[in-house]
Amino acid sequence: MSTTPPLPVRDGVGPTRLRVPAEGPWAGIADYLDSRFDHLDPGEVRRRISAGEIVGADGRAIDHDTPLGAHEFVWYHRDLPDEPVLPYREEILYRDDHLVVVDKPHFLPTTPSGRFLRETALVRLRLRLRNDALTPIHRLDRETAGLVMFSARPDTRGAYQSMFERREVSKVYEAVSPRPPGWDPDAPTLGGRPVPVTHREHIRSRRGELRVTLHPELPPNSETLVDVLATGLGPGGHPVVHTILRPRTGRLHQLRVHLAALGIPILGDRRYPDLLPEAPDDPDLPLQLLARELEFDDPVTGAPRHFVTRRALAHAPVSGPARN
Repeated sequence: MSTTPPLPVRDGVGPTRLRVPAEGPWAGIADYLDSRFDHLDPGEVRRRISAGEIVGADGRAIDHDTPLGAHEFVWYHRDLPDEPVLPYREEILYRDDHLVVVDKPHFLPTTPSGRFLRETALVRLRLRLRNDALTPIHRLDRETAGLVMFSARPDTRGAYQSMFERREVSKVYEAVSPRPPGWDPDAPTLGGRPVPVTHREHIRSRRGELRVTLHPELPPNSETLVDVLATGLGPGGHPVVHTILRPRTGRLHQLRVHLAALGIPILGDRRYPDLLPEAPDDPDLPLQLLARELEFDDPVTGAPRHFVTRRALAHAPVSGPARN
């Protein structure tokens, strides 16, 4: 089945896909949807079916008698809720016919997810640039700031996505962490090894889980080169270590879990090494992780590309020795 949505983007937000069971205690797809969306007003699902607003992968509307098994997925547009406007603004650093590069702030999601639909970099850009074809080529966590690339055209999107799959994009990040006990600035070590450190782990993620898990019994599937930029006192007077990170793979939460494993969890991280209770965003202490640089040869034009963020980590050391 094609992954191309059978419904268009509406108000910058793409349609939602829902898997439908092939069998079960329901009389048909409409009955299943009634039970699945029992939080809606009575009859709302039936109204939307009558209006032809719920379709299969072939784009044809289902009806009240469509049986289970007729479609593996159905598609529909979500009703957009009242959503508070996030005060964090993205900045376009580069734009051509094929590519858009954005400097994303902390706390702004890259794509719609959970309670964020319109207040995301993707939806804002689609509306701002009047281009419903915009699609992220890679993603950053909502908490992470820095560079994100978007494809502007479906016909060249695969060329850019393939760069990441083949690891042809050089990525550089920065992070700030509390300085670990016993830190020796003359002979710095991380995880008992002298810096720079190449850290490898087997990381596994599961849909719906907030954290990834590490499996030391399995061969590594993630790798990050970690070096120290500087140590010293941050703006609040606390000792910190400022690192530069060069990931050679792109696993979910890779940098966060690697630094936690090395004994320098990132400042502001509420997931690693410990999962902390959910709390409102703290603009005074966002996750101190920044996607600093992206470098590659453009697969469409052949031109060398090198993009650098204009943002900085607020808790980087303001006094103390620099290493590099």
